[in-house]
Amino acid sequence: MSLARNQAFKAWIAAALWLGLIAVESTSLLSTANTGRILYPLLTFFFGPLDPVKFAYWHHLLRKAGHVIGYGMLSFLLFRAWRTTLPVANAARWSWKWCRTALVMTALVAALDEWHQSFLPSRTGKFGDVVLDTVAALTVQLLIFWLLKGWRSEDLRSPTYPTPFQ
Repeated sequence: MSLARNQAFKAWIAAALWLGLIAVESTSLLSTANTGRILYPLLTFFFGPLDPVKFAYWHHLLRKAGHVIGYGMLSFLLFRAWRTTLPVANAARWSWKWCRTALVMTALVAALDEWHQSFLPSRTGKFGDVVLDTVAALTVQLLIFWLLKGWRSEDLRSPTYPTPFQ
């Protein structure tokens, strides 16, 4: 297997495994009730007794942080996979094509995930979660742009605004 095919295979395996993790997280196994049974003893162990109202607040924030991290990582992995798969002339590091494709695919996965959850009695499918997941994916794509292209671009350099590592 050539080096390029090997890199593409590894990139797609990573994205596929992450998609599998999202699929497992979408089941009743990781519903609010089930994660609460795990997190409550864990948080009380580290922080002492917790008021149930405070726990519900933190539990909600931790679950939403999971959305941000999970879909942000998916967006990154899909960008990486498409970069190894779709050649773009004059774009060795970053391309709108890779960015758009990763973003659209992440939003599609988020929508399908919430749609799937709407059929499970222990879960709820929420449009707000699709928006949160898509915003996380967009944020990661903006970070990728900034790291790989943005601050190295001649168009963005000026004597009054140095690049981050000057």
